[in-house]
Amino acid sequence: MRQTDLTLMYRHRWSERDLAELRVLWEVLVREYFQALVPSDGVVLDVGCGFCHFLNAVQAKERIGVDANPEAARFAEPGVEVRTIDNLSLDDLQPEHFDCIFISNFLEHLDDATQVLALLRRVRELLSPRGRVVILQPNFRLLGWRYFDFIDHRTILTDSGMREALDLAAFTLEREVVRFLPYTSKSRFPRRPALVSLYLRLPIFWYFFGKQSLFVAKRAP
Repeated sequence: MRQTDLTLMYRHRWSERDLAELRVLWEVLVREYFQALVPSDGVVLDVGCGFCHFLNAVQAKERIGVDANPEAARFAEPGVEVRTIDNLSLDDLQPEHFDCIFISNFLEHLDDATQVLALLRRVRELLSPRGRVVILQPNFRLLGWRYFDFIDHRTILTDSGMREALDLAAFTLEREVVRFLPYTSKSRFPRRPALVSLYLRLPIFWYFFGKQSLFVAKRAP
């Protein structure tokens, strides 16, 4: 997709109010769940960093994001570096440099399974020996055709498909939560910090509302 199309699409999809509420939502998600997966003295990479909500909230020695949308950089707070990259090779990034690589709502935008596997294999090369990849992914098995409510969703992925992809890319799965977060923040997901915190602490809610799956994996020996 052309960069101009990406810019127009995301301006259309998210209002300023949406972005402000998303910022608060991600501050809670990072503080109460994702930060435990990111070493504060480590280096973190966000592939498809979008509006930088994860990177702005997480604590790490070095925070880098890559995105095809050139507007992504303007959302980065001080201390966050964003690079505009419109290919999947990520060849200007240093191998074995990153202690955590975060991929949220990105793989479904790729053209096919070949691209998914190529990206995961490249991610493995970029991870440090102690590093892990954290993937938050809409699950077609739980969503059905709502998976394609967004025009730029192309590749179908389920929890079974993600497990196979990680195995083929030589990862060892450490944690899997099939039902984790609702599909999008536009769904009936609580946005008040106290309610988001309550949701995270009561997994019974995940069973009813969770349409995205979480995967945490390390490089296989």
